Amino acid sequence: MNQNLYVEREPYEAKGKTYFSHYIKGNIRGTDVKILLAPPDNGGYTVLDIVYNGENTADFIVKPFEMKNDAGETIKGNTYSVQSIDKETGEIYECAVKPLRNSDKNLLKMLLK
Repeated sequence: MNQNLYVEREPYEAKGKTYFSHYIKGNIRGTDVKILLAPPDNGGYTVLDIVYNGENTADFIVKPFEMKNDAGETIKGNTYSVQSIDKETGEIYECAVKPLRNSDKNLLKMLLK
């Protein structure tokens, strides 16, 4: 993958409260797409707020992994996270994310090719 991807966030209202949706914008075969992402659990939304630090974009990080299962088969894949770097201290803030729906998973796979 030769492109830098960013995760954006935008507010939305639900049940009288303001929440954020997190997504990557891209273009796959001439079609504009918006791939929704979410943290692995509800506590991750607080972590994402810390990572964004008041901004509306952060870096999308892809980390390949490889492991062997109990049958000795090699399993390969990627983990995903949202990351920012503190401009003053250089400290890295990161939160794991995953595609929200199966369709988002499929779109992300296509976008990363």
